[in-house]
Amino acid sequence: MLNAGIMAVPPGTTKEGYEIQFGTNHVGHALLTKLLLPTMVKTAQEPGADVRVVSLSSLGHAGASGIMFDGLKSEGGGCSSSMTRYGQSKLANILFARELQKRYGEKGITAVAVHPGVVNTELYRTVFTGVLGVGNLVKKFYTSVQDGAKNQLWAATAKKGDGSKEVKGGAYYTPVGVPEQCSNMAKDSELAAKLWDWTEKELESYSL
Repeated sequence: MLNAGIMAVPPGTTKEGYEIQFGTNHVGHALLTKLLLPTMVKTAQEPGADVRVVSLSSLGHAGASGIMFDGLKSEGGGCSSSMTRYGQSKLANILFARELQKRYGEKGITAVAVHPGVVNTELYRTVFTGVLGVGNLVKKFYTSVQDGAKNQLWAATAKKGDGSKEVKGGAYYTPVGVPEQCSNMAKDSELAAKLWDWTEKELESYSL
């Protein structure tokens, strides 16, 4: 479950120098996946194995116009606003899952990306800090944490396949199990490959 995340925080960078939302929401997850891949591939060869990677994205990915590679090592991330930087990182989550499936699906790994819904968690605090009445808004329109977990739990446990309500590797799902309600950018296979290559180069010095 690749589900660590921050949203709409002030401009900044990680200690490694990545735009803080991209570094947290994508690069960190990519590194964890890289370090676990040998174990996952080995496990996938065992009888009855079912190895999955579930990447939590967001409908916010639609706010990104692409991946601004030249700005990823800056506080601004190559984007005009904090929410656009967030969208860029969430677009990366979908593209990463698609490319992971493309490269490791035949080795037994099923990778998907999901949108959990608009969930009542601390993630939204930075967006609405100081906005009058936001507490009542959250209670009225946001889903509970329990309901917010359903889509990723479904992606991790439902039967695999191409049918309705079955989990298909490389897909993106909105709650619960609804496929491919995403931007055209999130379906761009060339961009997914470019992001994978960029990420691999950034992480080439890390190994077990």
